[in-house]
Amino acid sequence: MTTTSPATTSSDARDRAREGVAATARRLAEAGLVIGTAGNVSLRFEGPTGPEVAITATGVVLADIDPAGVSVLDVDGHQLAGDLAPTSELELHLDALRERGGAVVHTHSPAATAVSLVVDELPCVHYQQLAIGGAIRVAPFEVFGSPELAAAVRSALAGKQAAILAHHGTVALGSDLTKAADNALLLEWAADLYWRAAALGTPRALSEAQQVAVIEVALRTGYGSPRPATTEEP
Repeated sequence: MTTTSPATTSSDARDRAREGVAATARRLAEAGLVIGTAGNVSLRFEGPTGPEVAITATGVVLADIDPAGVSVLDVDGHQLAGDLAPTSELELHLDALRERGGAVVHTHSPAATAVSLVVDELPCVHYQQLAIGGAIRVAPFEVFGSPELAAAVRSALAGKQAAILAHHGTVALGSDLTKAADNALLLEWAADLYWRAAALGTPRALSEAQQVAVIEVALRTGYGSPRPATTEEP
């Protein structure tokens, strides 16, 4: 019978987390949501003695990042693995990961950032926005890496899966890296849709009643999730 030591299990978990964070960062770069070293990705996972966080290191080009560009810390921010210091937005990530777990994606996506320059909230202009909380708040500008920015993002994320940062970018949460990245992409799509509509006139948001109706149908039908086909008798 083969047994696996805790050290081996820990190493494997860290390796998988670092590989996943790096792959997600490259995905975001390919999609145009991050450029150069601007943006960061993190994942909370279970380590040998408790929860750990894999997070992109500061100054790493995200389009080219590999697992060596991902640091591992405990949830209090003490470094456990990796040769590089973590991103300057560490507190923003730790704040969300301590409370919700899962993964965090911070981008400098252009459409959402542009929208942040003119509105305090991205209205719910398409029902798919309901997956990230409907209308999305714009957190007021604070200097990157500051405790004030982390606090502003915390407030903007209340009850939501995403927020926009004024003059800066976006933050999206998810139960895992794939979901967090999907939410970041959805937010950018919604911001671009709003931008296009605003060029034509005043965008009309979905009413609360319309949003509730969509949610009720989605819950009843399992919208957005694969389900077996039904076969009817001829």
